[in-house]
Amino acid sequence: MSAYGREDSEWDCLVDSGREFLVERAKLGKLTSYTELNVTLARRTGCRLFDFERADERAAMGHLLGLIVERDQQIAPSDPPLMLSALVNYLTANDAGPGFYQLAKELQLLPMSASKNEKDRFWIKQVRRLYERHGARPDLPERHP
Repeated sequence: MSAYGREDSEWDCLVDSGREFLVERAKLGKLTSYTELNVTLARRTGCRLFDFERADERAAMGHLLGLIVERDQQIAPSDPPLMLSALVNYLTANDAGPGFYQLAKELQLLPMSASKNEKDRFWIKQVRRLYERHGARPDLPERHP
């Protein structure tokens, strides 16, 4: 079965490479952007880039990040679960995308009615825990009013 115009074998490759890249970033104590992740995946896998100009391709990247979170929990379970996708943010923002918070709600890690402050605290805690799990000495994300 294919999703978003990609075969299952391509998704498997993207999930494995994406998880590996995000673990590398966690070990370095660094965030990454959707753009950097996209380019890295294309280079490492030979798969086509996600076209962020298209809504379905942005949704496909969100789908991929959800699959990476799921695979990471299978390989390295944690309680409460850690979301590797916390390390991916927009080029122009110091924040995870809305899909990150939606997945956190679906996983019951964040209340459905979470405020912006609750979301911020949750995201920062996820990033810190990911860095700690992978032994990084990071520059932690900061919030500016």
